[in-house]
Amino acid sequence: MLGFEGSHFRGEIAPELSRLKREGIVRIIDLLLVKKDTGGAISVLTSSDLGWEEAVEFGEYAGALAGLVSGGFAGGKRGAMQGAAELMDGHLFNEDDRFALERRLPEDWSCALVLFEHLWVAPLYEAVWRSGGLEISNDWITPEQLIEVTAPPADSADATASE
Repeated sequence: MLGFEGSHFRGEIAPELSRLKREGIVRIIDLLLVKKDTGGAISVLTSSDLGWEEAVEFGEYAGALAGLVSGGFAGGKRGAMQGAAELMDGHLFNEDDRFALERRLPEDWSCALVLFEHLWVAPLYEAVWRSGGLEISNDWITPEQLIEVTAPPADSADATASE
């Protein structure tokens, strides 16, 4: 989820996103952009790089995985059908997601929910799979977390400054 005060975009985001897509680095599974102006009026934009068949296939796959985890083989079959039906409109984000964003978004703010498929990682995952490995965890580290982990303790900075 990305948030922007106002809607004064400088034309940098769309070209960068286009470059990433063109170079096969990412693909947009679903995008929901909600903008609320200073009077409270709402504008909504949705987008996806998936065609209808791809969206249904993605829904079927994701639903099957979720169903397998929660209900075994039978749950996987039910989840696949439910997931395919859920994405028949081509979008994962639904009216509930849109409504929740509209309610929480302050006036004169824009917010985008984006679900990316990271295409660059597929060959790496395939190599891990062929080697008998599996993903245990997949977390993203924010710049703030990185600074927190790599910054010297406050007392050591004070000691260095006094030397």
